[in-house]
Amino acid sequence: MSGTGETPGTVAERPRPPEPEGPSRSHSVLREIASGNALAGVLAVVLAVAVGSLMIAVTDERVRETASYVFARPSDFLGATWDAIWGAYTALLRGSVYNDRVDDFATRIRPLTETLKFAGPLIAAGLGVGLAFRAGLFNIGGRGQMLLAGAAAGWVAANLGLPTALHLPLAVLAGMLAGALWAGIAGVLKARTGAHEVIVTIMLNYVGFYLVFFMLSRQGLLQAPGSGNPKSAPAQETAILPRILGERFNLHLGFVLALVAVAVVWWLLSRSTLGYRIRAVGENPSAARASGIDVGRTYVVVMLIAGALVGLAGANQVLGTVTSGVTVDLDAGIGFDAITVALLGRSRPLGILGAGLLFGAFKAGGFAMQASEGIPVDIVLVVQSLIVLFIAAPPLVRAIFRLPAKEAK
Repeated sequence: MSGTGETPGTVAERPRPPEPEGPSRSHSVLREIASGNALAGVLAVVLAVAVGSLMIAVTDERVRETASYVFARPSDFLGATWDAIWGAYTALLRGSVYNDRVDDFATRIRPLTETLKFAGPLIAAGLGVGLAFRAGLFNIGGRGQMLLAGAAAGWVAANLGLPTALHLPLAVLAGMLAGALWAGIAGVLKARTGAHEVIVTIMLNYVGFYLVFFMLSRQGLLQAPGSGNPKSAPAQETAILPRILGERFNLHLGFVLALVAVAVVWWLLSRSTLGYRIRAVGENPSAARASGIDVGRTYVVVMLIAGALVGLAGANQVLGTVTSGVTVDLDAGIGFDAITVALLGRSRPLGILGAGLLFGAFKAGGFAMQASEGIPVDIVLVVQSLIVLFIAAPPLVRAIFRLPAKEAK
């Protein structure tokens, strides 16, 4: 018998080091939704368009009329259905890509320039949401970040008298800084207290809305001098993003800035040490912490960068798209559409670029579809919502198309 007190045939039990905790359930769901394969995203769009086609047919008067005698003359019903769907989507293309019904080439490509104009802020804001996704964070505060960014950029644009070379970059930077600081609040609370970023960013949307509304309603803050409306003074010419194809088109430098942002985020995630830390924290924060990565600091840094990207979208709106003054409607739904763009793009910069262009086409072409075919523009919103639904349910998409299930890792 040994002096250790162990009995023969037994092994003394020794305390084992605690095993690192795995990612939480919500974190795993986020990674599944935001980082799934590209095929599921494409098929989600196909399904959304198919369901949208059904709704177009249902809302068409001619289709409903021919449905009353579909068994007597089915060809009338099928022809009316085809005409409704084909007419709607060709009108969407004419309003977003190329209008072949006009003779002037510049007018023919004008819809494409409108798509790019709408896509600029969607891409920038989508990058902000997608970058947070890569770190395992839900940045649902795009609206508040855009509002604060637009307010800061609008104040600089309206009140500082500087040459263009200084005024425009300063206004853009002011917007990005305001967006970064507003998102940084959620990052600090997440790192210091563990507060869930979804709740914090949603609440900050309301705080940001009413804060900007308050400033727009007070002389000496943001309200235009001598005005009683909640609106700021218009941006000075020296702070307006120049139109890159001339005054005939509305496409401005904001789209180029969005492309630069795509390149920067791609380099950040793929080629930098910070990008490695972001991806490591997004995969498994417990394992990242065990390997020496400061997870809390990474959360703060990610939210600051994400807010700056969303802030770029806010500055894009105020300095390029609507330069007549800041209002509480400046985000135009982009703050929430950016979530869809990030999901569809699978949180990858190039994917977000493609998704932003697609949703820019929806925005540009939806009005043409309504004007020429009488299709409610809400149908486009339904298609966008369905894309979110199908992206958030990859097993449903795989089941419909009989795709093999993903292997457990």
